[in-house]
Amino acid sequence: MTEVAEATRRRGGRTARRELRAAPIPEDKRAVRPGMRSGNYRVLSDRDMDRIHEAVLTVLAEVGFGEAIPSCIELVTEAGGSLTEEGRLLFPRGLVEDMLEKRVARNFVLHGQNPKHDMEPWDRQTHFGTAGAAVHIVDGRTNAYRESLLTDLYDIGRLVDSLEHIHFYQRSVVARDMEDPRDLDFNTCYACVSGTAKHVGSSWVEPAHVTESLEMLHAIAGSEEAWRKRPFVSQSNCFVVPPFKFAQDACRCLEVAVRGGMPVLLLAAGQAGATSPASLAGAVVQEVAEVLAALVYVNLIVPGHPAIFGTWPFVSDLRTGAMSGGSGEQSLLMAACAQMGNYYNLTSGVASGMTDSKIPDAQAGYEKALNLAAVGNAGANLVYESAGMHASLLGACYESFVIDDDIIGSVQRQVRGIEVTDDTLAVEAIREVCTKGPGHFLGHSQTLELMQSEYIYPQVGDRTSPKEWVEQGATDVVTRAHARVKDILSQHYPSHIDPALDERIRAKFKVDLPREAMLPGNGRW
Repeated sequence: MTEVAEATRRRGGRTARRELRAAPIPEDKRAVRPGMRSGNYRVLSDRDMDRIHEAVLTVLAEVGFGEAIPSCIELVTEAGGSLTEEGRLLFPRGLVEDMLEKRVARNFVLHGQNPKHDMEPWDRQTHFGTAGAAVHIVDGRTNAYRESLLTDLYDIGRLVDSLEHIHFYQRSVVARDMEDPRDLDFNTCYACVSGTAKHVGSSWVEPAHVTESLEMLHAIAGSEEAWRKRPFVSQSNCFVVPPFKFAQDACRCLEVAVRGGMPVLLLAAGQAGATSPASLAGAVVQEVAEVLAALVYVNLIVPGHPAIFGTWPFVSDLRTGAMSGGSGEQSLLMAACAQMGNYYNLTSGVASGMTDSKIPDAQAGYEKALNLAAVGNAGANLVYESAGMHASLLGACYESFVIDDDIIGSVQRQVRGIEVTDDTLAVEAIREVCTKGPGHFLGHSQTLELMQSEYIYPQVGDRTSPKEWVEQGATDVVTRAHARVKDILSQHYPSHIDPALDERIRAKFKVDLPREAMLPGNGRW
């Protein structure tokens, strides 16, 4: 028994447990941590994955891609691919298998600006983060929708920076007050890296915009060399217009990012029954094939470049054609794609945690929990879209980021599972309580030792009795979440970028996020 546990035991029961709960706990002693090993949920058998792989190789060799840009065609054909008379670029089996065996990057770190946020996304180690391109913010208290703004990108970054179970920040909303695409791309990146010291993902629509943002990132890192050693921003690149057509502008941006040392999320997002097959297995085949082709492309540009296997098959409600991000089928698709990432031993990134509900209500809760539990336990390295998203990615909600942080914490506790050791079997504790003790375990030394390291506690979920709940105002989870959002955003203004450096960035680049919006006392919260 530790000295803390012994002292609290003497003070007894509930008081002791409250004091332990309030005390800071080292990260390595917490019930959950970033990057715990997952993979206990399997929707595909080994034979299933072998068959998917064979189908993928067949499709790439016989169907291939349309609308490849000249540089891509040159790289692939020089490596053994071919271009059909119809202009489709074919990827032969040998080329794909050679890349998977000899060239692709494995076991690469995704860095934060602060090294404590570095992630090791391999060997089924699972991390949760945001993503999306929502064009609205929904007020969880009033259910009103409004357009998302540049200040929202920064404020959501500050939330992510403070929430324990969200490990990286890929931009969640589109700044609708940025009309010029160049301003939008640069300021999106700026707002995100200013809002959090965790790893950031962003996207760009033109190569020149990538180059300009890289110049800013070099300045933040200290130099281009320092950036290349620890790149803390990855490019989310939708290189494909499904089914099997290259998105030409995205490919040009991809080439700039790869040559600039920026990790890339190779993102293929067909919609089952619309832009990918209605069969779930067929949807998986298409997305795996599309991403493997992009992986070949990237490694022909720079061999061994860090690239995330971003298979994101989405679901259509076949009655209406509308996207259904919170469905049970969605959880199956993303879990299967997580397994395929492990099949190839690649860093995998899937999407889970979306909801079709427009507001943070019961539907949102069950859809998010269902999907996050399944996909979080399937072995994905990076789970995008895991917090804040509504209306199948059209809306983002501040209160939901906080509520979803609780959900993700519980899912991580599932991922960790149950450790069976001589100590945890608790034979001696049972003996002591039953033969010598008071007949309960509330004040036992093992209970006090494990209450923080074995159990996780919600921040906004309510576990009080009905009487206590009424006495405390009879609040619902959205009300409690709003209070926490306000508490965080009224106080937490990150300072990981030196103000003098920020002034130099503002002098060189067109930064549209007002400096006063990044300082306490601005009245917004």
